[in-house]
Amino acid sequence: MLQVILFLIFISLSFISIDHVNAREDAKECVIVLHGLGRTKYSMNKIEKILKQDGYLVWNETYPSTKQRIEYSSVHHINKGLDFCQQNNTVKTNFVTHSLGGILIRYYLQDNSISNISTIVMLSPPNKGSELADYLKDTKLYQWATGPAGQQLGTTNNSLPNRMEEINAPVGIITGNRTYDPWFSTIIPGIDDGKVSVERARLDEMTDFLVVESGHTFIMRNNSVLRQIKYFLRNGKFDK
Repeated sequence: MLQVILFLIFISLSFISIDHVNAREDAKECVIVLHGLGRTKYSMNKIEKILKQDGYLVWNETYPSTKQRIEYSSVHHINKGLDFCQQNNTVKTNFVTHSLGGILIRYYLQDNSISNISTIVMLSPPNKGSELADYLKDTKLYQWATGPAGQQLGTTNNSLPNRMEEINAPVGIITGNRTYDPWFSTIIPGIDDGKVSVERARLDEMTDFLVVESGHTFIMRNNSVLRQIKYFLRNGKFDK
């Protein structure tokens, strides 16, 4: 009888140990989530939720995107995320970004390296700027709404997005072809998501590219996009 009891205790402890190891292994991969211009961490909470459910350790915090230049927001904010990942002993670091967030990680990687970077997924990034910034940059309302970062997102060769070098990391880009801003779309050549044209979302060095039926503002809440984010993080490509 004593042997049976000891055996049952051993089996119970074994299951506890296995669950603990699996939980620890799940937390070894970190995702830094970067929201867009004029948004907060709450705009990315659906992404945060599904990634945590998938076993990732997720860092998603608000930064004052309309109060600072891109250069400062990039280094200051991303370093906070990296500190979080390192303090939790993660072995891989991924990024999921929306809009301006994609420019932040591109700028960071111009002069900084992340040794354990795994993948980057960008949603609707103005990688080659936006015609809206060109058209509206001198208006008071645009300056108030977007701050100094909004002045840096133009399409000229001297704009910050167009001055940056290629980055060395697997990058998957998802952008939309549906607009809920018809007036803005008349300013943007070609197919666009209401803020950024499909062509200006691209990067020469991107690993994969996907266009979905979504607008710029809510692409991060699109269920198809959420599934593709998870797929790219696991496989380094989209499920087409």
